[in-house]
Formats: sequence, C-alpha cells, structure tokens
Amino acid sequence: MGTEDGQMTMLIIGFVMLALLVSTVVMAASSLYIGHKKLLSLADGASMAAAGSYTLGQVETAGGVPTAVLSGDRIRNVAGDYLTRTGAFGRFDGLAVSAATGSPDGSTAVVVLTAVVHPPVVNFLVPDGIRIEAASTARSRLTR
Repeated sequence: MGTEDGQMTMLIIGFVMLALLVSTVVMAASSLYIGHKKLLSLADGASMAAAGSYTLGQVETAGGVPTAVLSGDRIRNVAGDYLTRTGAFGRFDGLAVSAATGSPDGSTAVVVLTAVVHPPVVNFLVPDGIRIEAASTARSRLTR
C-alpha cells in the first residue's frame, strides 16, 4: 500500500504542475489579447482624429465639389498629438506611431501603432516583452 501512495502523490504533483502550466499560458495569451484590443481601440481613435484633419482639395470646375485631402505627415502628427492628449504613452510601454502610418489614396487615414506587452508570470522568459501592432483606417468624406 505504501508504493501506491507514493505513485498517487507523484500523479497529483504532475497534474498540479500541468494545471499551473496551462493557467500560465492562458494568462499570457489573455494578456496579449487584451493589450492588442486596447491598442486597437487607441488606433481607432487616432485614425478618426487624423481623418478629421483634412484640407480642402482643388475644385476643377465651377460647379465642382471640393474634396478632402489627407497627407501622411499630417496624419502622423495628428495621431501623435492624439496619443499625447489621451495620456496613452503612460498606459502603454514602448508605444510608437509606425512608419506605415499615412494615407494611401489621399482620403483615407491609416494609423498603425506598436507597443510592448509584458505578460504576467512568464515575464522572466521574455524580459523585453512582446511587441504588438494594431492598424486602423478612417476615411474623410465631404457630404452636403
């Protein structure tokens, strides 16, 4: 009966270790997911602010309709100002506006943000954290 008790103890210890490992992986994955969703929400706000910073384009004909024109530099500046105003640099580690931020067609604001997430418990395995990226687009359109 003594050997069975020892085997049962080892089996219980093994199951506890497995449960702790699974819990740690789930916590790390959840931390990454939540960090990405927060960064995506921030990118959405920055792209909306950038889309609202358009300038009026040239009107070709006398009865023509003016168009909203966005420039890449202006989008990057407005996105950076938005992040500063909302205090995002204090909430995210390594937050930056990516070089991919800009306007591919002159009327769409594309904001790409990067940040670093530090998952709990496994932080000693990745001391520099895990870099995440979130992109959001918003379009400027003038209507009457």
